[in-house]
Amino acid sequence: MQKPRIHILALGGTIATSPDATGAMQMGLGADDLVRAVPLLASVAEIEAETVSRVGSHSLGFDQINALAAKIRGLKADGIVVTQGTDTTEETSFLLDLLLDLDKPVIVTAAMRNPSLTSPDGPGNLLAAVRVACDPWVRAHAKALGVMVVMLDEVYAAADVLKVHPTRINAFASTQTGPLAALVEDRVVPMSLPVRDAITAARKHLAGAKDGKAAPVAVFWMSLDETGRVMEAVASAPDHLGYKGAVIGAMGGGHTPERAIAGVHKIAAAIPTVVAPRAGGGPLLRATYGGPSSEIELRKNGLIWGGRLHPLKARILLETCLRAGLSRSAVTEVFDPFG
Repeated sequence: MQKPRIHILALGGTIATSPDATGAMQMGLGADDLVRAVPLLASVAEIEAETVSRVGSHSLGFDQINALAAKIRGLKADGIVVTQGTDTTEETSFLLDLLLDLDKPVIVTAAMRNPSLTSPDGPGNLLAAVRVACDPWVRAHAKALGVMVVMLDEVYAAADVLKVHPTRINAFASTQTGPLAALVEDRVVPMSLPVRDAITAARKHLAGAKDGKAAPVAVFWMSLDETGRVMEAVASAPDHLGYKGAVIGAMGGGHTPERAIAGVHKIAAAIPTVVAPRAGGGPLLRATYGGPSSEIELRKNGLIWGGRLHPLKARILLETCLRAGLSRSAVTEVFDPFG
């Protein structure tokens, strides 16, 4: 039986580091180095490896991920595995999910432990990602699964996965939904298919639109006794300091401190502003609490409701919409199905 053809695209990150003369870990390993570290890959798939970049994922940007999506669309492989750093995996994987609508698996993986440490997890994560990309159930349901993240023998939907710890090996989780599948021995054990109606609807709005100019989105995190003065400053500044949109990481079911409400109203009047749960996932309330900074009043005053999206993912979706030239009303329609 012919083995699946899997194309590995290496971007850099901890998985691709090596120590310099001082012992500090530096970017440097390429795709071929990663493949050589996992001899078992040859027994699982026909591998083609390509080095795209050698940077930490904290230095990746929208333009690079849009270019990566274009490259992936042109590949003839049966599945694609992207290796990168963990700092932005929850964001880059979601952006790829918005940009790609393929009937083949696309998987992002990374490492928490660098190659100089005992038991680095990079080789195991790469092998697991390739096994997932080759799995018959995954390939049969690739369109329904969307872009996936594979870490520590679990498979997550890109729309739901979060990095929940800065350093531990089990840093990734889908706190709202759980994993889609798990790896046991050399098997992929399916657990669920994700609900993707909101992603499908978003793609329809984005379909045919070319990635336009950068449209930076500010993130404002609400906390105890927040004044809202930074929001007021951005709203009042010439060209809003270059920001084209904003995301508010709101308290509870969609609330802000009352003393911040002037800033909230000003930023929402100036640029499209999305409310997302600072707790990390929704869905938010829509019509329960009253008062000037409640979800009822915020929605009446033009705030766009981010539903169940983490503020970081809401930012990714908002900037993608703005780069595509969508109007404020169209952006609202994109976010509404997320709850």
